[in-house]
Amino acid sequence: MRHRARGIPGEAAPDPELNPSRRPGRSPGEAGRVGRLARAQLYLVTPDAPPERVVEIAAAAIRGGADIVQLRHKTLPRGELLTLARRLRELIRDALFVVDDHVDIAVLSGADGVHLGPDDLSIGAARRVGGDRLLIGASASTVETARAAVAEGADYIGCGAAFTTPVKRERKVIGPQGVALVARALAPVPVFAIGGIDEWNIEQLTAMGIRRACVIRAVAEASNPEQATRRLRAMLTK
Repeated sequence: MRHRARGIPGEAAPDPELNPSRRPGRSPGEAGRVGRLARAQLYLVTPDAPPERVVEIAAAAIRGGADIVQLRHKTLPRGELLTLARRLRELIRDALFVVDDHVDIAVLSGADGVHLGPDDLSIGAARRVGGDRLLIGASASTVETARAAVAEGADYIGCGAAFTTPVKRERKVIGPQGVALVARALAPVPVFAIGGIDEWNIEQLTAMGIRRACVIRAVAEASNPEQATRRLRAMLTK
């Protein structure tokens, strides 16, 4: 069956040629993940913190209403990363769980998806390893690279940097306007703004019609991560 993707109210009309839910071979469960992705607005990326702290932050974000949690940890050995991924999979049931970079860990932990950067495994190779059951996200900062990623099989795009960020200082800042340009061109494929987003600048995104955002420090470094998540999600939905 083919269904029109249901996204965020007020978005541009969907282009059926860019609709991930229409890819052949997806089971009802896989199509369900795509539907949850289409409705997602707030996406948390975990910090490089001790595993117990990562679990605490993820749990608080889930209670606060985060739609997606990505495990991103650049310093843990792979065995410990898999253990942490499995812990988070047990915790995260009402949201989508994504693993950064590592397709094998995403598969072994039962994650919903994997996110790939430009220097990671190719989208095509990841699809061959993970099959259609895995959602695949890709990073892109231009319409051309975003379209190429979707053509290769990406289900969503992380687009930025929206603002200056200390997490990836080498990333060029394209601003809210640059993110909005990609989001409009890729509709209905979900495009999440990323890079330096917090409670003080998120309204610059919503003013451009951007209703999807990835955050790290805005939640992870907040005195109350749960309440910070609630506030950020409310800002995206109001």
